[in-house]
Amino acid sequence: MSLSVRDLSKSYPTRGGDMPVLRGVKLILAAGESAAIMGPSGSGKSTLLHILGTLDKPTAGRVELDGTDPFALPEAGLAGFRNARIGFVFQDHHLLPQCTVLENVLIPTLVGEPADDATRDRARQLLTRVGLQDRLDHRPAELSGGERQRAAVARALIRQPKLLLADEPTGNLDRKNAQLVGELLLELHREQQTVLVVVTHSADLAKMFATRLDMDDGRLDAAPAR
Repeated sequence: MSLSVRDLSKSYPTRGGDMPVLRGVKLILAAGESAAIMGPSGSGKSTLLHILGTLDKPTAGRVELDGTDPFALPEAGLAGFRNARIGFVFQDHHLLPQCTVLENVLIPTLVGEPADDATRDRARQLLTRVGLQDRLDHRPAELSGGERQRAAVARALIRQPKLLLADEPTGNLDRKNAQLVGELLLELHREQQTVLVVVTHSADLAKMFATRLDMDDGRLDAAPAR
């Protein structure tokens, strides 16, 4: 399994002409590999992550996950591809306040066949793995910020995705919880052999990754070790 990004470009039309946001981005990662992408605000980091997650379409270039170009799929096929193969962790946990922790983790499984006993067992195992085995029936309001984000990590992994994307996953956390969530993301990613791409402003989080990339003015370049 691999993620392959070739000559990826994205621009948006404006009154003054097209505004380029991504310029010829190239990136190749195999299963079990990860990369942290840093860069100033407006450099194109989130746009790249949204395209990798098929939430936005490129203007030019190609994205392939395990040999499949998701943008060549029909709309319904693209939605199914995203749900089955891509997991998301955002800066804000986006847990539904009316649902329990266990129900929140199971939400991605509501598309298609209903969750069976094996899926529910996997959700409980993931929540145990992230240290929330005693919080299954709690609502998000009853959790700390770090606990909510750990629940979001479990939710992202419930469908056993091939690609795990995280957009500022520690941005709303204190240093201690940021360290815990960062370590947890990398540990679970290695265990499950996903491809992990993290966008962050945190140098501390980026230092946990063997591959660190800098994005500036829509271009992605290898970053020197820090």
